[in-house]
Amino acid sequence: MKILWVKAGGLVPPDTGGKIRSYNILRELGRQHSVTFFSFYAAHDGDLHPALKNIFDQAICVPLNLPAPKGAAEMFGYGIRLFCSEPYGISKYCRPQVQRRLRALLKQETYDVILCDFVSAAGVIPWDSPIPKVLFTHNVEATIWRRHYEVATHPVWKAISLLEWRKMEAAELRYLRLADRVLTVSQTDRDAFSTFLNPAKMTVIPTGVDVDYFHPVPVQASPNSLVFTGSMDWLPNEDAIVYFVDAILPLIKQQRPEVSLEVVGRSPSRKLQALGETEKSVRLTGWVEDIRPFVARASICIVPLRIGGGTRLKIFEAMAMGKAVVSTSIGAEGLPVKSGENILLADTPKEFADSVISLLGDAKEQQRLGSAARALVQDNYSWPKVAENFAHTLQELISHTKQPAMRG
Repeated sequence: MKILWVKAGGLVPPDTGGKIRSYNILRELGRQHSVTFFSFYAAHDGDLHPALKNIFDQAICVPLNLPAPKGAAEMFGYGIRLFCSEPYGISKYCRPQVQRRLRALLKQETYDVILCDFVSAAGVIPWDSPIPKVLFTHNVEATIWRRHYEVATHPVWKAISLLEWRKMEAAELRYLRLADRVLTVSQTDRDAFSTFLNPAKMTVIPTGVDVDYFHPVPVQASPNSLVFTGSMDWLPNEDAIVYFVDAILPLIKQQRPEVSLEVVGRSPSRKLQALGETEKSVRLTGWVEDIRPFVARASICIVPLRIGGGTRLKIFEAMAMGKAVVSTSIGAEGLPVKSGENILLADTPKEFADSVISLLGDAKEQQRLGSAARALVQDNYSWPKVAENFAHTLQELISHTKQPAMRG
């Protein structure tokens, strides 16, 4: 197959869930198929994207002059797009110069399929092209914004969340209907889209994990230690830690006053930094080159998410390392896990605290949950298996598209 993969926001370093998923699938596809990777993203120092030409047939990079996240310039940019019909997550990337560059490429090259990675890239896709087009959805983006709206307390942020929710809802409906095939990462997401899209048009591509890279490490876990991993400039992760420290941690400390939490991930906000200064049992690492040592030395991995969509790679990574995981239902949403068998799920502060307290006092139960979790991902969710399923789905669409043309 000759694949044109279009992605907004960049791919490397693979330091977010979406990037990790796309990078690993693309790397596997590139070993057997011709891949052109086309990406547009905020210009930055030390850009690693040009090196992708060593992995793919072509790597076309379009750096954009975008404002720094959460700064005054970005707020100004959001303000001038306030009345744009597209949500900000699409309009900030999908600039006319990107669309022109992509269309020029399509005049020079022929492809079997165009893959739009995340709905954020949909604004530049030539939906009128006869080439089969696939939309790879890592989340139900409108659901994420709805959950932001539901938990927001600041009136300005609540109003922004409501507006983005409505815009994203309309955008997802429009672009999913334009696509020839829609890929979701979970049955939960497929069910959500089925309210307005023919289920036969959708295929579930489950999340994977590098089971060779993430593996059990023979080190003694620190007693009463918790870990959370994730990009801390992603608002659902920030909300999860604030929620945990405010509502759950005090309950745990009543019985385990020596408990500690390491929050491992890049770019913690000022709000989180202030929280880390006042709550001495919480340590923010910022960016780290390798999360595995932090996960290995923790007794339990926690995922107290209240907002999110798609699937959480952080859970599969911890499971692959044989760690016991306590998560909210939203945190584990879309993953093929069973509470009490290979994970513990808890949705109220007291339930979450009780689950953590119980596990901290039971090393054998930690080991049992961790072993069952490792077996689940090792047997079913390695990246080569996921990529094979992915390639089969693309090939099936290409063949189906060519057959009517041949009959005609």
